[in-house]
This record gives sequence, C-alpha cells and structure tokens, in this order.
Amino acid sequence: MQDKASILQLLTPKAALKAITPEAKSCVPKTCLEHGFIPITHFPFNVGRESRVQSKDGKTTRIERVKFTDHEPNNDLYLIDANRPLNISREHFTIVRDANGYSLIDRMSACGTSVGSKQIGGRDSGGKTQLEDGDIIHVGGEETPYQFQFICFES
Repeated sequence: MQDKASILQLLTPKAALKAITPEAKSCVPKTCLEHGFIPITHFPFNVGRESRVQSKDGKTTRIERVKFTDHEPNNDLYLIDANRPLNISREHFTIVRDANGYSLIDRMSACGTSVGSKQIGGRDSGGKTQLEDGDIIHVGGEETPYQFQFICFES
C-alpha cells in the first residue's frame, strides 16, 4: 500500500475549472463537480464532447453513444453540448503543465478556443497559448456560451 502522503498527492487537485456561465454549468456532468468546481488532478487534462443531443417534442435530450471497446477514453472531462450548431468538438482542448507554466492546446477543434481575447484553433487548425491563473476559457466560437475560469493551485 502507498503511504498516505503519496495518496494525498494523487488526490489533491493541481488546478480547477469553474463554470462561469449558466450554459457552462449545465454542460458539466454532475459527477465531475466538487462544490461547483472541476478538479484537475493530473496533466495533460483533456476536454471534449462525447454525447450527442436530439430535439424531440420541443425538448432537448442527451444521447450517449454505446462503447464496445475497453480502450482508454480520449478525454478526462466530457462536456454536454446542447446547442445547435455544436460548439464543442469531441477532442476540443488540453491543459498541460511544463517548465514554463500552464498552456492550453486546441486539439484541432472545429470552432476553436479563446483564452481571454486570444483566439486559437478553429477550422481544425489547432494552436497553443499560455494559460495563467484566473484566465477565462471560451470553448467554441466567438459567441459560445461555454465559459470557464482556470484556477491554479500550484506555482
């Protein structure tokens, strides 16, 4: 058995995402939230969309795809995109930590990602930008309702 200090190190978040718009709050599965925050315990941390939605009788419902493989998931966090057109790609962005701090990498998403006023990716082009404590991440195009704040716990 591992010692308690190493277990605590594994379980303690290194950073977190906070949904700051009602749409962002509703797109995060409840099982991924802890006191309203999405804990990030490891890097890289991959975010994307796995489910599809359909409209029936004026109601939007989520459709989960059945998985027949036992391979590792592509994302650490699967967001639910209920908008039309979709804003979140299946493999949208990754948060990494390196010697220079934190970075956000757009994973060739269709709509792109913005950090503050800096747009990266979109049209399957990808891109990378520095990520600082308190930065606002816009997942999708310019008018996206999915906005999260990056909170860093390590220096």
